Amino acid sequence: MANPDSLREQYAWFLPLTTRWMDNDIYGHINNVQYYSYFDTVTNHFLIEQCGLDIRRGDAIGYIVHSECNYLSGAAFPATLEGGLKVNKLGNSSVQYGLGIFEQGKSTACAFGNFTHVFVDRGSERPVPIPATIRTQLERLSQTQPSQ
Repeated sequence: MANPDSLREQYAWFLPLTTRWMDNDIYGHINNVQYYSYFDTVTNHFLIEQCGLDIRRGDAIGYIVHSECNYLSGAAFPATLEGGLKVNKLGNSSVQYGLGIFEQGKSTACAFGNFTHVFVDRGSERPVPIPATIRTQLERLSQTQPSQ
């Protein structure tokens, strides 16, 4: 039985990802470290485009304090991928995202995992509450019921 987090239907928001020649490793598939880069790209694209995160001048920024990835199958350049995003846990200053990386049109992820952002004050680097505009959008991802 597949882990539910490996299934496309568990994710609320998707971003197309273009693989690059340099993503492949000597074994002919996308290197494991690239999946963390995809996780970061999907999440930050959502935060910037959907939540209005100002990465250059905003008072609050997100630091990754934990991450993990589970690899299920290999993908290789020139595959077209899609990154799925959901919110697993939403705290006062932290959020744990769930992420799945799918080959275009496939229902099971080639890799899935999570990472946790803690929002901090840019100057002091001390935790701060998640800004309201960001929280509102994150709540939407945590309340979205997966399609059946």
